[in-house]
Amino acid sequence: MPATPRVLAAAICLLLQVLFAPASRAQTPDADTKAALAVADSVLVALSSGDSEALKRLTLDSAIVGSAGVRNGIERVSVGSWARYTSRTGPSTFTERGFDATARVQDRVAMVWVPYDLYIGNTWSHCGVDVFTLVKSDGRWRVASLIYTIEQPPACQKHPAGPPVP
Repeated sequence: MPATPRVLAAAICLLLQVLFAPASRAQTPDADTKAALAVADSVLVALSSGDSEALKRLTLDSAIVGSAGVRNGIERVSVGSWARYTSRTGPSTFTERGFDATARVQDRVAMVWVPYDLYIGNTWSHCGVDVFTLVKSDGRWRVASLIYTIEQPPACQKHPAGPPVP
């Protein structure tokens, strides 16, 4: 007996619900994903404002920070401790703004990928991607590492909102 158009339509709708339900759930951030994204955003705010105490709260004592890029034709890679940021006093000389961040979370480990641009004073310096690795302990997410690229367009893009407002 051939299927009626109504039965066929119902079967197609059911199939589409089954196929697309996991994708729609995956796009809805859960509490851990939201928290990991918030930590990455808070680190950028603390870096830009020179808030070393906030950076200490947001990072592990053993956290590392590093960069990879080419400046003036010279490849540069560095990795070190957060001390250069957490031991600072006074305001920051730069503004770093992230946008379109994405996160992946598995149990107590998260990775946050954040395109950014960076201004020194009111002058644009560079853009790139910040890659945060976070771990969750004692119920909160903290940064274990931040590695970032140092690039120029078109390899990266500036913040979609344009330059920061002074």
